[in-house]
Amino acid sequence: MHPNQDPNQPKTEEQDAEERSAPSGKVIYKAILAEGEEELKRSSAALFWSGLAAGLSMGFSMIAEGLLARYLPDAPWRPLVANFGYSLGFLIVILGRQQLFTENTLTPILPLLQNMEWSCLRNVGRLWGIVLTANLLGCLALSLVIAHSTAFEPEAQREFAHLGQQALAHGFGTTLLRGIFAGWLIALMVWLLPFAEEGRIWVIIFVTYIVGVAHFSHVIAGSVEVFTLAAMGQTSWGAALGSFTVPALLGNILGGVMLVAALNHAQVTAGKDDEKGKDDEKGQ
Repeated sequence: MHPNQDPNQPKTEEQDAEERSAPSGKVIYKAILAEGEEELKRSSAALFWSGLAAGLSMGFSMIAEGLLARYLPDAPWRPLVANFGYSLGFLIVILGRQQLFTENTLTPILPLLQNMEWSCLRNVGRLWGIVLTANLLGCLALSLVIAHSTAFEPEAQREFAHLGQQALAHGFGTTLLRGIFAGWLIALMVWLLPFAEEGRIWVIIFVTYIVGVAHFSHVIAGSVEVFTLAAMGQTSWGAALGSFTVPALLGNILGGVMLVAALNHAQVTAGKDDEKGKDDEKGQ
């Protein structure tokens, strides 16, 4: 409703259409930009603890997927059902407002693209460094608990190890490419969420389900898997980091920053230029 409109006055057709129309790219951009500016103002301690919580929470993607696979029959459709468990960690992290590195390939990048100054770049680097480190520490802590405790049955641990083996089954280049797709999809999810409203949960589930079922390389969810495999002694820590975490990280950054943040910034900026051109023509 228009702010100056009498609440008892019936809405015009134009106002009704405006309320029912989907938000424009510029509106979504401004919402994420404002969120990014707030994130960049957060203290290092707040970012670290939130990032650590996210790293621990992301372990539930592996746990849920592994447990579903553990109890499902060995059938061709088994991965299609088990991969719904992959979404659990993302649901916990995103709905709980915890700091996940791949979300930050979009949110704080928009303020940087608006303000290409050294101070802003340094602040983005601070946020990235703290959140990534905290996320990976959370992954490491949970993987050590899973590998060296009796919290899960041996059958479930074998499924966790299988997930780690799948993550390491590809070379550096393939993992990098799959990381680009994962980063692209996760950043697109972040772009969709501000106005998803009641559909937020379904957006998270569907997007992350595709990441899981396609075996795209998500640096945090996948690091839990390969760290668990390394903690079990079934691969080396060097292989876990060098063959998965590093290429997945590079791919996620490329997919999130280049294919979502930069392109959406470009489309909104181009739209502003078009509006300015029309205003100049009217002025003449």
